[in-house]
Amino acid sequence: MTTVQISLPGPLAKEAAKAGLLTSDKIAALLREQLRAERLKRLRAAREMLAADPLPPMTADEIQAEIRAYRAGQRRAPGP
Repeated sequence: MTTVQISLPGPLAKEAAKAGLLTSDKIAALLREQLRAERLKRLRAAREMLAADPLPPMTADEIQAEIRAYRAGQRRAPGP
C-alpha cells in the first residue's frame, strides 16, 4: 500500500468529504475508473489509426516467421 498526499481547494475537499468520496476505497475506485477510461481512449485512438491506414495482410510464412522470432526472443529473455 502506498500513501499519497494531495492538496484540494477547501470547498471541494468539504464537498467530497461530505459525499464520502475521500475514503481510500472511493478514491481507489475513482482512479480505477479513470484509468480504464484512459485505456479505452488509447485503444479507440489506435483502432482509428489502424482503420485509417490498415496494415497489409501477412502471408502464413510471414506469420510463422513472427512467431519464431517471438519465441526466440522469449528464450533469450532473462527470467523473473
